[in-house]
Amino acid sequence: MKRWLQFCFCLFFSAICLAFIVPIYAQTCDTSACPDPNNVSCINAKITKCQEAWDQMEVAKKPHVDALRKMEADILAFQNRIKLIESELIKKAAAIAVGEKELEGLLDVAGRRIRQFYMRSVKSNPIFVFLSSTNVGSALRSYGYQQAITNEDKKVITQTALLVKDLEDKKKTLEGEKITLASMKEDVDRRAVSIRKLVGDATAYQSKLSNTIASLTALQESILNAKTGTFQTSVGDVPLADDAASRPDYNPGFSPAFAAFSFGAPHYKGMSQYGAYGRAKDGQLVETILTAYYGGVEIKKDYDTGKEISVAGYGRINIETYTKRIYEVPNSWGDDGGFEALKAQAVAARTYALAWTNEGTGGAICTDEGCQVYKNENKGGKWEEAVTATRGWVLMKDGKLIKPWYASTSGGYQESYDALSYRNDGSHYNTPAFWDTKNGRDGWTSQAYEKIGGSPWFYKAWYRDRSGDSCGRSHPWLTSEEMADILNAWVVLYQGGGDSGRVTPTSSCWGGNPYSIEELRSIGGYTSVSGVSVTYSDAGTTSSVTFQTNKGSSPPINGVDFKKSFNLRAPGKISIMSGLFNIERK
Repeated sequence: MKRWLQFCFCLFFSAICLAFIVPIYAQTCDTSACPDPNNVSCINAKITKCQEAWDQMEVAKKPHVDALRKMEADILAFQNRIKLIESELIKKAAAIAVGEKELEGLLDVAGRRIRQFYMRSVKSNPIFVFLSSTNVGSALRSYGYQQAITNEDKKVITQTALLVKDLEDKKKTLEGEKITLASMKEDVDRRAVSIRKLVGDATAYQSKLSNTIASLTALQESILNAKTGTFQTSVGDVPLADDAASRPDYNPGFSPAFAAFSFGAPHYKGMSQYGAYGRAKDGQLVETILTAYYGGVEIKKDYDTGKEISVAGYGRINIETYTKRIYEVPNSWGDDGGFEALKAQAVAARTYALAWTNEGTGGAICTDEGCQVYKNENKGGKWEEAVTATRGWVLMKDGKLIKPWYASTSGGYQESYDALSYRNDGSHYNTPAFWDTKNGRDGWTSQAYEKIGGSPWFYKAWYRDRSGDSCGRSHPWLTSEEMADILNAWVVLYQGGGDSGRVTPTSSCWGGNPYSIEELRSIGGYTSVSGVSVTYSDAGTTSSVTFQTNKGSSPPINGVDFKKSFNLRAPGKISIMSGLFNIERK
């Protein structure tokens, strides 16, 4: 046992020492603020230095993290083995105690046997036996009997002596194993604490660097948020302006011209309002529409119509009255073949409010698009007819209300949706992702229900029409040189060779210290773009974008990477709103 402990101890910590013999080093990073908070050069220099330090720390830390994971597993196994050894030592100690108690009786017996042996050894002298006997036969029998008793005494005495020695040896071994075990446990704990501290310090330093980098790149985050966070989540009830410049048939007055067209925005979960409208125009009834978007829900048609919920700023309101005051889709749909879509929206809105407020027992529901748009007056018209026609209808799964999300336009692809109610075991109900067309993936885009519904956001180039200031443009179309500039921005962001913190729009409205077009061109080498091709995944995203350029065909650029590059560098507020997009060329 002792040899096994010593062997494992030496082997285990030899491996640990070899793994951690090299300390973690990385270049330092000045995390203090720049003296002038508007000095972008200073900020960018700090970003670069901190990122380099973070990267170096990550490389230096990795073998230690891997070794620590292995060590943690080894320590756990080792500590479990120690516990087993401890239990064995306890059993040994108990056995020794029992042995000592039994030995007390054996020692008494052995003492008596020794005294008897001494006396018999005198009496068993052959001469004495023959002289004291009356005949030879008697003498021989007496002598043989005494010899047998003497041999038995010898055997008992010898066994007792051996037991005493074995017991003493076991006690000595036990004490040695206890000392070794205590030392090993102390060493395991001490070394584990030291190694965890080593990796912990490195991770803490990386966290500090990450926070610094995040604060220094706040400008880029604000640009991305501004370019993608302005779209309304639902249709509303406001007439839509005819934005000719955002359509593919717009003529920007130059060629080649390029524009990024997004399919839908901003999220793709639950019910598409324009998709529901298109389904209604195609002849589908409300039950079919709801089942399509919410994955085979139960439509309960006799829910308590007297239920009241809390509405922020307005107090308690009857659920049916509340639903009549929802402004999420136009009344005009009801006069244009879309009445079943209004009914589907009424059921979704009623259910959403009940689920949000925990059927009136929870908090108040908000009145803007953060929840759903409510005004404190009945909307009337076809909407009120749809609410009345579906009075008491709600969506449920296994007797529980779901939380039915919806949005204006998905672009023809609905993502998997799990914001429904929970099963009794705590897991989510899920709806599968699907192409929202008459014929699945093969029907995209010509058979998309949102296209049948006429969504102006189904396929749209996004920009801010403010040609009078530096943040706006009169159209979203880019020249060959401007699209090449986007490619050069991608090079800096994802292939290196420049300061990624300076990849921001050149227009002055964003501030910062952006690269000029000439500076980026000197890094990326793209000066013009003449053509483009796009591929799509079966999962409803743009897989890659490839350009024909002055340098020949560009590498296929990952759709997510191109979207970020485009939104960070495109002039004004031209942006890609969706992960499913196309690049048009005119």
